[in-house]
Amino acid sequence: MSGPVLRPWRRDDAPAVLAIFTASDDLERQYPWPVRTLADASACLERMLVWQPDPAAGERYAFAVLDDGVPVANVALTDVSRTHDTAWVSYLSSGAVRGRGLVRRALAAVVAHAFDELGLHRLELGHRTDNPASAAVAEAVGFVPESVERERLRYGATRYDVRRMALLAHDARPAPREGEEPARIVLG
Repeated sequence: MSGPVLRPWRRDDAPAVLAIFTASDDLERQYPWPVRTLADASACLERMLVWQPDPAAGERYAFAVLDDGVPVANVALTDVSRTHDTAWVSYLSSGAVRGRGLVRRALAAVVAHAFDELGLHRLELGHRTDNPASAAVAEAVGFVPESVERERLRYGATRYDVRRMALLAHDARPAPREGEEPARIVLG
């Protein structure tokens, strides 16, 4: 069995983006735009799932995580600062594939790419404190908790605390789990 494959998102991935959002009832509240139609999914690709390696244009990288050749998740590096060699990390997945370790392995691959290929020094992320699955993904890859931002996010009338985490280039990163193939990134 081979590990997950990651690649840059493509415009023709809109049906997969729509499938990710429609299979995940918790994603819609987290984004400022709905993804309910193919046109919405295309707009989402243009807004969020972008590959922009040019620092002058706002360097960012969004990787489609493939399962049997179909995009089922996203892991992204945004807000890349070459001044500080930092980036913000985010991830999301279809509810249909959660719990299988795909995002964890994909995140590990993106972390390695960020440090080893892009030369970054610090990666940061945040997760709602009521989302233990997201926390487990970050912790399994080596992210270290740094703070809690009280009532940072609001969805509807409810406010959520956010735990901030970071990983430094010289921090220890866990080895792949026994019997699991690591994810690999394919560019081009």
